[in-house]
Formats: sequence, C-alpha cells, structure tokens
Amino acid sequence: MSLQPLSKTTILLHWLTGIFLLVVLGLGLYMDELPKGPDKFEIMGIHKSLGLAFLFVALIRVVWRIREGSLPALNVQQTWQDTMAKGIHLFLLLATVLMPVSGLMMSIGGGHGVTFFGSELIAKGEEIKWMGGLGHELHEIGASLIILALLLHIAGALKHEFKLKDGMLSRMLGKKSA
Repeated sequence: MSLQPLSKTTILLHWLTGIFLLVVLGLGLYMDELPKGPDKFEIMGIHKSLGLAFLFVALIRVVWRIREGSLPALNVQQTWQDTMAKGIHLFLLLATVLMPVSGLMMSIGGGHGVTFFGSELIAKGEEIKWMGGLGHELHEIGASLIILALLLHIAGALKHEFKLKDGMLSRMLGKKSA
C-alpha cells in the first residue's frame, strides 16, 4: 500500500509540536516535584514562556490542519483502531491548544502577570478564583490525559512500523514510502 505523502510543513509542525509538548510537559512534571523556592519559580517562568511559544506553534498547526483537511483513512473498512486513532489525534490537536490556555487561566485567575522570557505581556491583576481553579483542574487532568494519549499515539506508530510495516512512520519522518 502506498500512503499519501505529507507536506514538509505538516511534518515540521507535527514534530515541532511534539517536541514542544514533551519539553513543556517534562518541565511541568519536574517543577511539580520541587519545593517552593527560587529554583521552582525559575523553572515555572521557563515553563510558562515555553508554554506560550507552544501555544503559538499549536495554533499554527491547528490552522494548517484545517487548511489541509484530514488525511484519508488507511483502510476502506472503519475499524475500532481507526476510530481510536482519529480520536487520539483530535484529542492531541485540541490539547496542544487547551493546555497552554488552561495555564494562562491559572496565571491570570491567580492574579499573576503573564511574561514571555521576562517581557510582561499581561500585568498582574485581581485574583479571579473560579478562573484560576478551573485552569488548575484542566491543567492537571489534561496532563494525565495527554500522557495516556501520547503513549497510545507512540504505540500506534510503532505498530505501523514493526507489525503492519506500512511505511507510516517513515512518512512522518519525511521519507518516501514504498
């Protein structure tokens, strides 16, 4: 089976988003384990700044995905695996936007300003408890769901590469499929 080739832009946005997601998620998990203090606040600043950059890239990816449309199904017959894969892809696409937005909700709702590598974007303001609380819950639950979705996404990619041998992973790496 020959798979439809992907554009270089699609491949770049996929991997850029994936790398950003892993770095920001990793920093967030690491930061959560640190005691309150200067080290934690420094990591938090980096996490938030990278989260904003991640949001920018994620929004570009969403617009690009809408512009290019969804990729055709690999099989003519819809299986539960195809449905699950589409659901995971959609969830990850939405989560790449919603996670940074929930982080912004936490910061703004907590009365904190929003900075991007030291440059103030939004000044400190009044605390908005419902927004901060909702952002916090979404951020925490979202992180756990993203980890699960990423594991399933990676397992699916490995299944295509080693069991189905259909060239999908090669396609996502920008290589020509047979």
